[in-house]
Amino acid sequence: MRPSHIQFQNRRIAFAEYGDPAGKPVFLCHGTPSSRLNRPDDETTRALGVRLIVIDRPGCGLSDFLPGRTLLDWPRDLAAVADALGLARFAVVGFSGGGPYVAASAYGLPDRVAAAASAAGAGPVDAPGALAGLSHYRRTAGALATRAPALFRAAMWLTNHPGRNPSRFLDRFTGDLAPADQAIIGRPEIRAKLVATYAESVRHGLRGVALDLAIAMRPWGFPLGKIRCPYFIWHGEDDRSTPIAMAQYLAESIPDCRATFLPGAGHMFFYDRWPDILGQLLVAGVETTLG
Repeated sequence: MRPSHIQFQNRRIAFAEYGDPAGKPVFLCHGTPSSRLNRPDDETTRALGVRLIVIDRPGCGLSDFLPGRTLLDWPRDLAAVADALGLARFAVVGFSGGGPYVAASAYGLPDRVAAAASAAGAGPVDAPGALAGLSHYRRTAGALATRAPALFRAAMWLTNHPGRNPSRFLDRFTGDLAPADQAIIGRPEIRAKLVATYAESVRHGLRGVALDLAIAMRPWGFPLGKIRCPYFIWHGEDDRSTPIAMAQYLAESIPDCRATFLPGAGHMFFYDRWPDILGQLLVAGVETTLG
């Protein structure tokens, strides 16, 4: 890992790089809560010739908080990091809560995003049936973060703070996921990665995570039909964290979109299917002059 940061609009944006330093550039949009520490297997990334860059979103990890930010502020942050690294074109992939940021990147940077992929990614909450099947815990957390962020932060502080006891947070946060997910989370290397990223996500408090969740629960503010790059969706049919209706809506709304729905898979398949997701992204990226 090569952690670094840039200064942009009088604030710090932190990121880390993994894989092949001379490889094809791919930005990974992390989940919620999460940070630059969470990513799939580094050896696979390196073997596929990928330079993977993971940015801490504002208020998460080492990146400074940005009050009042919206989803469409994200492409500017991504472009600033890409400019600092000398990357004209790149691919973007996201996991879980990173899904909206993949779409925003593809929409906001049409001349720079060569291809995009979303794995178990969240979709617009105002899509038909988008919240069907969402657990009471996740629905309540989203409502609090959107309507009463101070109350959300207080509740997390008192009941399940990721920084105070990240292992307990992991157990409670993922306790309602599918059996397939529990098997993945139970692997020591995956569990260690999740514990580390949850703790890092709130390094400077809960404001960043709360706003990140609130943004995901609001309308996105841009037309999906304007996204022009090749777009890939991967989603488990037993995903109990991100309803499959979100993925189906995205697949129907984005023009050049190819969706793969995985029978029996839950939310965490991202770690196992990384070679397939990244391979598909690379082929599309090379076809569209990925840097």
